Amino acid sequence: MSRRSIYAEGFGHKNPIPAACRIGSMLYSGSIQGTDPATGVYGASIERQCELMFDHVRRIVAAGGGSLADIVKMTVWMRDREQRAALNAAWLRAFPDPEDRPARHTMKADLDGDKLIECDFIAVLQAGSAA
Repeated sequence: MSRRSIYAEGFGHKNPIPAACRIGSMLYSGSIQGTDPATGVYGASIERQCELMFDHVRRIVAAGGGSLADIVKMTVWMRDREQRAALNAAWLRAFPDPEDRPARHTMKADLDGDKLIECDFIAVLQAGSAA
């Protein structure tokens, strides 16, 4: 199996790294933030950054050949964990079924600039999805 870099329209890093990497059925993302896909500017509020971050997650996992249903683990870093209500609201929109949600770990982090939240994910893609 060969490694394949995954890029998603509207999302990119400042450094020369892909949005995610896939080998076989495994898809691992890099850091995903709540930036506007057209401008690259962070959302003005934690709610907006959460919405934008999950939109990027959807596009990145789709570019890798999967969907939100393939995500098995998300790790989230927040500047202020007291703002988890905004994260949980976006989480519940993405994963409404309590019997069908990935694992999640949320940690406090010293995030730079206007970044209030970021995440990464691990997905196990279903057999037959684009390699």
